[in-house]
Formats: sequence, C-alpha cells, structure tokens
Amino acid sequence: MQEFNPANVPAHVAIIMDGNGRWANARGLPRTMGHRKGVEAVRGAVRTAAEIGIRYLTLFAFSSENWNRPENEVSDLMGLLKAFIRRDLADLHRENVRIRVIGDRSNLSGDILPLLIEAEETTIANTGITVVIAFNYGARDELARAMRRLAGDVAAGRLRPEEITAERISSTIDTAGIPDPDLIIRTSGEERLSNFLLWQGAYAELLFIPDLWPDFTRETFFAAIEQYACRERRFGGLTQPTLAVGS
Repeated sequence: MQEFNPANVPAHVAIIMDGNGRWANARGLPRTMGHRKGVEAVRGAVRTAAEIGIRYLTLFAFSSENWNRPENEVSDLMGLLKAFIRRDLADLHRENVRIRVIGDRSNLSGDILPLLIEAEETTIANTGITVVIAFNYGARDELARAMRRLAGDVAAGRLRPEEITAERISSTIDTAGIPDPDLIIRTSGEERLSNFLLWQGAYAELLFIPDLWPDFTRETFFAAIEQYACRERRFGGLTQPTLAVGS
C-alpha cells in the first residue's frame, strides 16, 4: 500500500461528484444507471479516504438546484439516497465513520429527513473519518440562511453588528465545527465550483480531473493526493515549503 507523509495528507477533502449522466450516455444506458454506478464510487471513495488518513470527506450529493431536473431522475436519486443509508449505515457505523449532513432541511418531506437524522444520530459518537453529505445544499442559500440568523440576533439585541466577524460567520453556517476543505476535487473535466462551499473554499486547493465520477477509483484518489502534496499553499502569505510524498 502506498503511504503518504502525514504532513502531506489533507485533513478535509471535498468532492463535486460530476459525470454520472455522461457516463451512462456514453454507454447507451439510462442516466439512472450512471447514478447507481456513482453510488458504488461513493463507497470506494469513503474507504480510500479513511485508508489515506483524511479526517473529513465532503460529498456534494444533491444541490438545491437539482430539484429542477426531470421528476423521474429526482425520484431515482432520492431512492438511491434512501437505499444507500438503509444498506450502508450499519457498515459505516461499524467502521467508526461519522455522518454529518449539510444543506437546507426546512422543505424536506417524506422519509428523507428522518433517514438523514438517523444517520447522524446513529454515528454521532464515532471517532473515525467524518463523511459530510451535502444534500439540498447550495452555498449561496447556506450563507443567506446564516445571515438571516445573525440579523435576527442583532435585531433581538443578542449580537452587535461589529461582532459579526469571519469567525462568527464560520460558526453559523452549516459546516460549523468542521475545518475548511484543504482540497476540492471536481470530476468530469468541468472547471467550476457550482455553488459549492464558496465560503469554506476560500483557500482550498482546486483540482479538476477528466474522470467521470463512476470511474473515480482508489488509484484516482491516490493520484489526486499526490498532486495536492506538490502544491505550495500560501494562504495569502509567503510560500510554504513543499514536503515530499512518502513511499
């Protein structure tokens, strides 16, 4: 097994899992088959991230804009999410994985919300990798919701305007308590963030790879970490020394 110098391993990796539909179209299959294959890639990514030593893995599972997709595709995506939680939750719990869910929960109906809450509550005491599922998530909506909460605190006299700092905002948004991502990966060759972790990703390294998400393998993940290890992270200051990948 390849080993990395722990200093080179990002604490938090976030992934925009793009390309399920194109993967299916290229094979003459329904788009739903691409999503099903994508779920398999999710399972592999979680295992690989834990193997590498990544502490937080955020997966962009369903955006707040995805509701605009065809009804049958949305229904299939919901079914896959339910099946993933029902089938995999026990295994993830046994493997000491903690689940966090970010995104707007206010308009979720049916049995989706109870399942998400069950996944969080079942794994809350686990101390291994934290898998953050971005569901019904949009970064602008996240910031708008946070600003409304802060404005409400100001209006109620619980907070002064000058106390609204970057740190206060970070503690109010959905990812409160989770470190900002060190690396954001987007698959399928597209090179944009698509309303994903806009606040948290201010200093993240960005990596855009051509692989469609269903083709994202253990080897793909390792190659991404190798590229990250060669980056010079400055955070607005002087160049930090690059550390070599261990063998």
